[in-house]
Amino acid sequence: MTKNTMGTKLARLRRNLSIAQVAERATCSELTVSRIEKGLPTVSIGIYLRVLYALQLDDDILWLAKEDTMGKALQDLNLKKRERASKKE
Repeated sequence: MTKNTMGTKLARLRRNLSIAQVAERATCSELTVSRIEKGLPTVSIGIYLRVLYALQLDDDILWLAKEDTMGKALQDLNLKKRERASKKE
């Protein structure tokens, strides 16, 4: 179980919710909630978002890519340097 998926399980336990309660609130199956908590990659992002909403963690979604240092570095490498146009005579 990864650190991120352990977070959803801890959030559920802190709220004293069963897997069945979260599944009902997220309109998905208990098996799906269990798969999310295990970190299985077969669950769609939409279901993840519904489970986060059911746990009242939907505001945390905004933090997911807040500090994308690798993405920024890759983007900076691909930026083309602008060259000055030659002066027309």
